[in-house]
Amino acid sequence: MNYRMILYLVCYLLRIEAVCLVPALSISVFRGETGAVFGFGLTILLGLLLSLSTFFFRVKTREIGAREGFLCVALSWIAVSLIGALPFFFSGAIPNFVDCLFETVSGFTTTGASILTEIETMPMGLLYWRSFTHWLGGMGVLVFLLAVVPMGKGKNSLLHIMRAESPGPQVDKLVPRLQKSAKILYAIYIGMTLLQILFLLLGGMPFFDSLCTAFGTAGTGGFGIKNNSMAGYSPYLQTVCTIFMALFGVNFSIFYLLLLRQFSRVLHNQELRLYVLVMVLSIAVITVNTLPNFGGNPGEALHHVAFTVSSIMTTTGFSTVDFNLWPGFSKMLLVILMIFGACAGSTGGGIKSARVLLLFKAARRSVRRMLRPRSVTQVHMDGQLVDEDTIQGVYSYLSVYTLIAAISMLLIAVDEFSLETNITAVLACLNNIGPGMDLVGPMGNYASFSAFSKLILSFDMLVGRLEIFPMLILFLPQAWRRN
Repeated sequence: MNYRMILYLVCYLLRIEAVCLVPALSISVFRGETGAVFGFGLTILLGLLLSLSTFFFRVKTREIGAREGFLCVALSWIAVSLIGALPFFFSGAIPNFVDCLFETVSGFTTTGASILTEIETMPMGLLYWRSFTHWLGGMGVLVFLLAVVPMGKGKNSLLHIMRAESPGPQVDKLVPRLQKSAKILYAIYIGMTLLQILFLLLGGMPFFDSLCTAFGTAGTGGFGIKNNSMAGYSPYLQTVCTIFMALFGVNFSIFYLLLLRQFSRVLHNQELRLYVLVMVLSIAVITVNTLPNFGGNPGEALHHVAFTVSSIMTTTGFSTVDFNLWPGFSKMLLVILMIFGACAGSTGGGIKSARVLLLFKAARRSVRRMLRPRSVTQVHMDGQLVDEDTIQGVYSYLSVYTLIAAISMLLIAVDEFSLETNITAVLACLNNIGPGMDLVGPMGNYASFSAFSKLILSFDMLVGRLEIFPMLILFLPQAWRRN
């Protein structure tokens, strides 16, 4: 067990987080937000002091194995969340530290669940940091670290970290070198974010609003800087967000293939085709079902339904209307889309389209084996054989996912809220969506939950973002043994 390398990476990440706090500090200084300046300044100082501990010991080897990779990812996300919560607490903007932690975990995991009731009264520096946590967490804080920090020469060192943090049933390398893959991913991520900011500015959105909205869209997080989320903006700006939310829910390897002009591989990608098909069909069905809610206006219904479906399916969480008021059929379909989620290798949450596709293929194989026990049937994805370990991993993921969801729903039931609130609150946090139904709907928040329930939901957000197993490994004694 390479404890020193784990500590080195966590501390290095805290140093990067301290640097990332500087723009938010600058905004608060410019705006004369005294409390926020104090909060950011003290947090930056504390983050730098903690990161300096790496200068007092020597890392003998930078090689890390699977255990170190999982532990490093889990501990890093906990550390950045704890430090990232301090500006809210030190500034006094959010007096309760559990609330600060909930808000920050929600930001980094790109969930978008909030305890704030009056968002527009928050200092601008804190609003910027709140939205920027989405952008940092969207692609993955460790993926960024892989792009900038020299690692060991062992070919598996980077893979163990990337596998533990990247969403999806398996990790694909864009190029043979993983560090170069991480750089390509972030280049695409930055380019798409800048492109959205440009389109928002062309629509007349203020620069600060454009930044925060693009951060929330790119990370598929959904923290708004207005009390009514995106409802107050023009139809053009809402449409821009609809399109970019859908794009950020696509596997980033698709964009790389487009850059390489490998259009045939893109068109034949089965996960992408399923993702687009489910989104288009859901928009069509819900538009018809909710037409009376929009006074029979098909154009308005299509506009708001497309925004909502794109937001829910990509687990972004922005809203333009209160879908709590929609018919039961549409609300149930939205809950299913919450679980379905976006594509693997995207910034979106949920169980991922790739897993759903593999489940259908594996189920079809099981039925065929029942009918013809001696037949040899295999599962293929995009023309390639899917190994049994990957299929078994999907089964294991869904089993633990269901167990954690059930236990979480039972635990937060102590707050005596409605069944609809409890179920959708857990699903919204576990799938990194944010808004649920009833009290936690698009026009509600999580402020009414007890501190205990907020900690449970914060754990669910981390579990969902890290695909369950890195967080669970923290509780296994054998994971910490030296040999």
